[in-house]
Amino acid sequence: MQKPIASRRSRRVVRLPWGLVVLVAVLAVALAACAPAAPSAPAEAPAAEAPAAEAPAAEAPAAAGDTSDKEAPMLAEMVAAGSLPPVEERLPANPMVVEVVESLGQYGGTWHSGLRGGQDNAWLTRILGYDYLVRWNVDWTDVIPNLAESFEVNDDATEYTFRLREGTKWSDGEPFTADDILFWYEDVFVNDEYEALHPIGNMWMANDEPVRVEKVDDTTVKFVFAAPNGLFLQRLATPDGAGPTRHPKHYCSQFHPKYNQDNLDQLIKDNNATDWVNLYDLKCGGVPGTPYDALWYNADLPTLYAWDITTPYGGTSTQVVADRNPYYWKVDPEGRQLPYIDQLVAEIGEDVEVLVLRALNGEIDMQDRHIATLANKAVFADNMEAGGYHFFETIPSSMNSVIIALNLTHKDPVKREIFQNKDFRIALSHAINRQEIIDVVYVGQGEPWQLAPRPTSPFYNETLAKQYTEYDPDLANEILDGIFPEKNAQGIRLGPDGNPITFDVELDATQAERIDTLELIKGYWEAVGIQINVKAEDRSLMYTRKDGNEHDAAVWGGDGGLDVILEPRWYFPFSGESLYAEAWQSWFNNPTGEGALTAPEEPPAPVKEQMDLYNQIKATGDAAQQAELMTRILEIAQEQFYAIGISLPVPGYGIVKNNFHNVPSPHPGSWLYPNPGPANPQQFWIEQE
Repeated sequence: MQKPIASRRSRRVVRLPWGLVVLVAVLAVALAACAPAAPSAPAEAPAAEAPAAEAPAAEAPAAAGDTSDKEAPMLAEMVAAGSLPPVEERLPANPMVVEVVESLGQYGGTWHSGLRGGQDNAWLTRILGYDYLVRWNVDWTDVIPNLAESFEVNDDATEYTFRLREGTKWSDGEPFTADDILFWYEDVFVNDEYEALHPIGNMWMANDEPVRVEKVDDTTVKFVFAAPNGLFLQRLATPDGAGPTRHPKHYCSQFHPKYNQDNLDQLIKDNNATDWVNLYDLKCGGVPGTPYDALWYNADLPTLYAWDITTPYGGTSTQVVADRNPYYWKVDPEGRQLPYIDQLVAEIGEDVEVLVLRALNGEIDMQDRHIATLANKAVFADNMEAGGYHFFETIPSSMNSVIIALNLTHKDPVKREIFQNKDFRIALSHAINRQEIIDVVYVGQGEPWQLAPRPTSPFYNETLAKQYTEYDPDLANEILDGIFPEKNAQGIRLGPDGNPITFDVELDATQAERIDTLELIKGYWEAVGIQINVKAEDRSLMYTRKDGNEHDAAVWGGDGGLDVILEPRWYFPFSGESLYAEAWQSWFNNPTGEGALTAPEEPPAPVKEQMDLYNQIKATGDAAQQAELMTRILEIAQEQFYAIGISLPVPGYGIVKNNFHNVPSPHPGSWLYPNPGPANPQQFWIEQE
């Protein structure tokens, strides 16, 4: 069985933006011992960051035992009973071969993990929803084929041709073909009624025109752009690229007026929907990582993932359950159908503390999300033997533990005037004692840092990283005295309208370290005459307010420390995650405002220059030119100083049970590399007693 590869023509464009090649140096040594041959690091790759502390080594994996079986025993029983076709009829003609990290695995077992609350969809995307046309390789240095067994890119990056694996099937056994992708494109993606509520994302656009998708034959599709789109392949390997392969026509067409007009009104009524678009979203729609995603809430929706939801999220359920997909299209190096693990069970807990206790008790098999904080690490280390687990390490792409984003496009003209004053932001930055925060909240781990690429990034800019990080309350007061000299009886400065400068700072209530950080900052800022209210709230409420441009200020982490070109949200108003300028990013992504959550507003000239530079990055496949353009974007970001950072995160960790194998350590940690998805959870395995 031959492992598929991309065509030669595709290799020129597959090269990653410079922000990702740094991971090669970090991962090469660790992965060389436990993985098949990986791409070598470019000679110019910077030195790796030293890990914060060496995690205890895991015991050598037990032998997997008999590996002559080509499918899970539970599926073999179904075949014998006549309720399932033989495995050779379920697999495509050319299955994808997944290399294992430590050893071939045993079939069986349940992977236990935990969810926080009713909208923790990102964890489900990470552990079972990462299967698109293409994917990242394990060490995040290349884009490789996936559902597409090969791809070609023309010389000017305007045409991307994907050849699907013939014979691939949805989880209900129906064929996956080019018609499914055409259904997504023609009937959903560019449908006028649907698009009105779901604007086309930036990755799918070139020269202000959406991509055109063409069916070449049943197993070949072509994506054609009106102008070069040099980042499309990399974007397609992120959760943003999920769309083309998650809309099974045979199932989803029943919720579309083009295919089922006669029964649509009854379906809308039966499902308490408002119209067909709402109905379609409930049954087939959603975006990875957002509060609602039909993949996890509708157990009837066929998928192409290793496990299929059987107990969905939402309602009164206390857990989400996914069972192995008998039609999954990947195999191990000996041709044995994956996944190894039978079932995923994610218990739903309202409090992070509950998840931590479950992990300490050995009730979580493998997880980093929510539980793996610096504050918890010592407790986890002390309990390793009793809990029967060890650490794995993650290499963060994040460049900041806490970013405070004042809303520069605030609807209130007074707050807008205050927040847009760069000197005001500089003063607030100097008023923060970052080293005290690092010592108290982050147990001494980290260093003062602004919104800037990590030190190992080719885009590292010391001035951008360190400007205004010195703790100098006298300087902060001096600057503020020159802007807002008047104070009330309580010592709070008065704004241009004569009222005290007081504003809310919103953040996710589950982020304990960020809450602790903000409470300290509240004191620092009151000492210089600025008052804030810390509003820790449900993430969905925070996002609703942010999406509507209703927030004064918000706190989040600093994505884009390594994946600088693909994730520039903090360097200019790039996306809805650019919390400091929702109206400006809306202008960049949806200038007409049709269907926009925030009305677009034309930004100032320096911001528009950054947006133009980024469009130039997208219009070329030349990595050197992309790097030159990105460097200029960062120079402007340095001049603008959009938001306030606190500290540079250290390498992260997670816990994994000692009988749970094939988890690479270290591996990258990012949303664009939705770990552990690209590390191939299908080849994780559990020792069976």
